[in-house]
Amino acid sequence: MRIDSALDGFMQYLSAERGYSEHTIKAYSSDLKDLSSFAERKNREAVSDVTLDFLRDWLYESAQAGLSKTTLARRTASARSFTQWLRRQGFLETDPGSRLKSPKADQSLPRVISQPQLQDVFDFLTSNAAEGEPVALRDLAIVELLYASGLRVSELVGLNLGNVDLDRLTVRVLGKGSKERVVPFGNPAATALLDYLVRARTVLLEGKPATSAFFVGARGGRLSTRAVYGLVASLLEPLGGSGPAGPHALRHTAATHLLDGGADLRIVQEMLGHASMGTTQIYTHVSMERLTSSYQQAHPRA
Repeated sequence: MRIDSALDGFMQYLSAERGYSEHTIKAYSSDLKDLSSFAERKNREAVSDVTLDFLRDWLYESAQAGLSKTTLARRTASARSFTQWLRRQGFLETDPGSRLKSPKADQSLPRVISQPQLQDVFDFLTSNAAEGEPVALRDLAIVELLYASGLRVSELVGLNLGNVDLDRLTVRVLGKGSKERVVPFGNPAATALLDYLVRARTVLLEGKPATSAFFVGARGGRLSTRAVYGLVASLLEPLGGSGPAGPHALRHTAATHLLDGGADLRIVQEMLGHASMGTTQIYTHVSMERLTSSYQQAHPRA
């Protein structure tokens, strides 16, 4: 069997059996298509050509091309999953990827927005929504919910009407790996969500087909991740600071502010839907960095 043919079956497996998100599958596909292209250049296009040395040569070429350690680590993980699947399917007698070592990725701390900066953002959004303009009401509800719940942007745009419980102040989301979880939100978010439902969503859907989507665009369809990214980036970029200014910054900020306020790390892990505690622990480093910075600025003998 050829590598490119095997890749088609592997992608179907990731989608149908593993339930990976579209974003994750796209990342795997990108990595392994590069592996397939490398195989073509080396005239080693059969699945049986996928050996440990072959994989190491591919990663070495990737490193020489200047790819970051993070990207190389992801490519290593993609190759491991692929060869493990090939072995289980009987296309390989052994699993060469099991001995493939991953480079340690450079870990950078996520961007966190300060509480005064966030208050300025909410003041701006509230002022815009004061006249009752539907899009402004929707935008306020989006940012309130993102910060209140720490949702991923894909989880937010995937919400349906039945997923939001305004009585219990919870939202039910389908996260990575099709894992469902229930996440709380506070009263400010509840007020903004109710205003959006009563005063904005019905207006945005006038004359358009009915939809179960909670957040809708100006044309009446489900709001896209790109639209939410554009909204949040337009609000956060003027604030300055390093790191991405998209919706994930609000997720990082929510997690860090929870820990700053004394929340238990395991509760934050459950809220964010992290499979590993190690992923959540990065926010303890963020909190410590913020504490150190404040100490150095404020303490007379720092």
